Amino acid sequence: MTTILAADVGNTNVVLGVYENAKLLRTWRLATVHDRTEDELAVSIDGLLAQHDLALSDLDALVVGSVVPSLTQSFTRLAERYLERPAFIVGPGIKTGVRLRVDNPSEVGADRIANTLAAHRRYGGPAIVVDFGTTTNFDVVSEDGDFLGGSFAPGLEISAESLFGRASRLFRVALVPPATAIGKNTADCLRSGIVFGYVGLVEGLLARIRAELPGTPHVIATGGLAPTIAPLAKGIETVDEDLTLEGLRLLYEMNA
Repeated sequence: MTTILAADVGNTNVVLGVYENAKLLRTWRLATVHDRTEDELAVSIDGLLAQHDLALSDLDALVVGSVVPSLTQSFTRLAERYLERPAFIVGPGIKTGVRLRVDNPSEVGADRIANTLAAHRRYGGPAIVVDFGTTTNFDVVSEDGDFLGGSFAPGLEISAESLFGRASRLFRVALVPPATAIGKNTADCLRSGIVFGYVGLVEGLLARIRAELPGTPHVIATGGLAPTIAPLAKGIETVDEDLTLEGLRLLYEMNA
């Protein structure tokens, strides 16, 4: 039995998932702290693993997909110091099974490669993955599992924070949909514009991407805000919150 810890390191959150072979046992979500050291990470992760009667010493592999270079280095040092083996970092030179049909393949982040691989394995192609994170990524997968490109949009949370920070008379509200689009008070007006407005962005981009694709793509939502937005957005068929972690596991399996 192989015990693997997969770490999806984003600009807002670090999502961790522990696997026994191909079975996902547990996931955790941490706030991203860009200057966190390997020792701080080790204490946090060891405490989380203990919830499942595991420890860092039980891990056979650490798989990291990261868009935060400083944390990539911290996870690399963590593996060397606490696991006494190198971390598997998703990056140039590894086998992915994903052809990158874009102008500059080196620009494609580890999360998009992982999403493409996992989406094609689980749902086939063509497919569109809508990954709700710091940015909302639309990752387009061909019938054969190639990455065709996509689009980026500002994430829901950073869009809302920008509004709250610049409009002195407005206040923060929970990012949940109001009962109606026509708000009768400031809080509901904000919720309507932020949440339903963002749903309109998602639906509009999906419609444009679909129009440029042959066939009928399966649309999958993932990321922290997927459960909030997906039920409201027409065209999203599946919510798969662990899609990126599964892609990281598959990438490790292909290269192990």
